[in-house]
Amino acid sequence: MGFLGGSQKAGGSGSPGGWLKGLVRRKRVDSAHARSGGGGHHQLAKELSVLHLIAIGVGSTIGAGVYILVGTVAREHSGPALTFSFLIAGIAAALSAFCYAELASRCPSAGSAYHYSYICVGEGVAWLIGWALILEYTIGGSAVARGISPNLALLFGGGDSLPSFLARQYIPGLDIVVDPCAAVLVIVVTGLLCVGIKESTLAQGIVTTANVCAMIFVIVAGSYLGFKTGWPGYELPTGYFPFGVDGMLAGSATVFFAYIGFDSVASTAEEVKNPQRDLPLGIAAALSICCALYMMVSIVIVGLVPYFAMDPDTPISSAFASHGMHWAAYIITAGAVTALCSTLMGSILPQPRILMAMARDGLLPAFFSDINKRTQVPIKSTIVTGIGSAILAFFMDVSQLAGMVSVGTLLAFTMVAISVLILRYVPPDEVPLPSSLQESIDAYSEAPESSGIISEVSGGASGDSTQPLLGKKNASIDYPIIVEKVQDILTEKNRRKIAGWTIMFTCIGAFILTYAASSLGLPSSLRFSLCGVGGTFLLSGLIVLTCIDQDERRHKFGHAGGFICPFVPLLPIACILINLYLLINLGAATWARVSVWLIVGILVYVFYGRTHSSLLDAVYVPAAHADEIYRSSGDSLA
Repeated sequence: MGFLGGSQKAGGSGSPGGWLKGLVRRKRVDSAHARSGGGGHHQLAKELSVLHLIAIGVGSTIGAGVYILVGTVAREHSGPALTFSFLIAGIAAALSAFCYAELASRCPSAGSAYHYSYICVGEGVAWLIGWALILEYTIGGSAVARGISPNLALLFGGGDSLPSFLARQYIPGLDIVVDPCAAVLVIVVTGLLCVGIKESTLAQGIVTTANVCAMIFVIVAGSYLGFKTGWPGYELPTGYFPFGVDGMLAGSATVFFAYIGFDSVASTAEEVKNPQRDLPLGIAAALSICCALYMMVSIVIVGLVPYFAMDPDTPISSAFASHGMHWAAYIITAGAVTALCSTLMGSILPQPRILMAMARDGLLPAFFSDINKRTQVPIKSTIVTGIGSAILAFFMDVSQLAGMVSVGTLLAFTMVAISVLILRYVPPDEVPLPSSLQESIDAYSEAPESSGIISEVSGGASGDSTQPLLGKKNASIDYPIIVEKVQDILTEKNRRKIAGWTIMFTCIGAFILTYAASSLGLPSSLRFSLCGVGGTFLLSGLIVLTCIDQDERRHKFGHAGGFICPFVPLLPIACILINLYLLINLGAATWARVSVWLIVGILVYVFYGRTHSSLLDAVYVPAAHADEIYRSSGDSLA
């Protein structure tokens, strides 16, 4: 059993050590062996190209919020510098997009940030990320659906223009306002998603195109009015930065959430024909298109009307109305409706795939992992998601819960950036194999040709005293080459240890720094001291990670040949810093609500997920030899 001297079984016992091992056990990137073993009914249809991904990304990102956000942010924060606020927020979002692009091309399976966290960090963190994403997509979809009916009514002539069976109704006994239109729209979108990924993406592309056309109309017609009237919004004595640079940056923090949605592209990774090429292109193109449209719309609208005279509720329509173009309100409202419809599709699309990925890993019941053989989509998960979102949209005004959507997204963004650092510096050196391969593992470990390599890995990974296969005790004298290899292994072990601790302290430093910078109520001396400590940790971690070598195994981790995130470690650390700052500033009320949901998730994991995990009885072996063991098991079966 020399091989198993350096391998380990996943924790599953009731002891504290078993609990800890269970929380940090990691799964491997889906391999050809895992796919073939899963059966055809577990595979999604590979139907998506770059154009489909762009439609999903743009449709999920550009919501109706931009039609309101430009007025609110310009009046309260940025003034005429609103364009720079959108640019800075777009750059900040691009940091997360770079991290997503690398992980999506390396690990092209359903599950998005949950999947990446499970591979790089561990089961406990992955569960919390997946649970938070479920909350995000459920509330996000319901909130979007509730916003469609008033815009539809406005499009058709006013608040009472919808048929009575679709209009909002107040129920005195329950003191709630029900929204049948929202529930119907969620059910329609759910049915469309059940038809097939290609068909639903085509429909989303059509709706997104209509929304983009409405925004292009705003840009073109607004530019004509601006040149005709001399851009009165820019001819102000207060200058371009009436609220200063601080106001512009505060505006960037607000409009950053207008870029949330491109991560929906990563959730469809398993359905992309050429994920190594198309996923990075789709994410980059979608984010670039959204940023360009946001900036051009803000340039035009801020120039048409002075920022202090903007209508905070209907800034674009009122800007055109002030120049006599009242009819433009119909085009703008139609754009808002199509934007909400495409965002609704983008909100409901990822959640069934998150549920499916968690069920595949045994953390949720197998019911959610079933895939329809004809349409090749997770119909059961989609129907459950649709019913839940429809009920929530029908009965509840979820506007007060909208901040909870941001928690799931920002947690996912943060964990994806941390996963990139782990992948580059300390990628998993052991991977789980099914316990059914125990005989193949034992046979491979006893094979003479594998003895030298295996003993090196097991000697560096474990302190087990039973380490055969090294040969004689005085092998260091007889075999200088082996001595050199063992020294290399020990050096690599030290490098991994230093890198791992540095990544942890860097994240701690980022949290301390952002918390102290955001907590204006703290005493000045304590606040500045915490900022100093956090900044020291952060800067030291950046310097150490820049100086030490990245792990050579990163080139073979996952599916090679895809996008490589640039400027590591600077870019992921900057991404972590920005997302933690936004998370801390979401407010105590939002965190109180999210904490309740996360506590429920912890209970579900403790009483179900932990004991049903597919890694419960897995055997961990050196990553370099996993494929050889699979091949040997296939040969023995043959």
